[in-house]
Amino acid sequence: MNRRVFGRWAAALVAVASFAGFAPAAFAADEAPDTLIKRLSDDVLGTIRSDKSLKQGDVDRIMALVDSKIMPNVDFGRMTSAAVGPAWRQATPEQKKRLQDEFKTLLVRTYSGALAQVDDQTVSVKPLRAAAEDKEVVVRTEIRGRGDPIQLDYRLEKSPSGWKIYNLNVLGVWLVETYRSQFAQEINAKGIDGLIATLSDRNKNNAKKG
Repeated sequence: MNRRVFGRWAAALVAVASFAGFAPAAFAADEAPDTLIKRLSDDVLGTIRSDKSLKQGDVDRIMALVDSKIMPNVDFGRMTSAAVGPAWRQATPEQKKRLQDEFKTLLVRTYSGALAQVDDQTVSVKPLRAAAEDKEVVVRTEIRGRGDPIQLDYRLEKSPSGWKIYNLNVLGVWLVETYRSQFAQEINAKGIDGLIATLSDRNKNNAKKG
């Protein structure tokens, strides 16, 4: 697997990082952030290898799993608001909902095809540099397989129900910041509704391509 394809697959983890079934919230609340990431990463890799439909990029199955599993474990509201930037504060509740829905669909559809590339990779979690009282941390990992290790880091925040992922660094690039630059251009040109329309059109085109 080359680094570009593997990087795309790694970014997909933020959208499908709960394939194998996350721990209940009561358990997750007591779980250290690096332990959480290691367990989830191993679960993701194992489940993709064993589920033929996931390896084939079955978007409907991926979307169903995201809806049932990802929301309790990722702060997708924070992720979307950060990607949209200052314009998020002016968006209506309906616009915010549309943005979250379209952004989630974009992530899943964009990266689902890369899941078929998963083979013999393993995840190594680096020692966590954080104090016990920290409410936000970065968990640094490496994906090891063929070729050089791939950097994959997570930003998490502590909530009453446990640690939540809200950003992802793939090969030195933070996912939210990448989309923020793209979204800002659309918002400046067409406003919030224009961004929603662009995301919707992109998702429809991706759906047609399968």
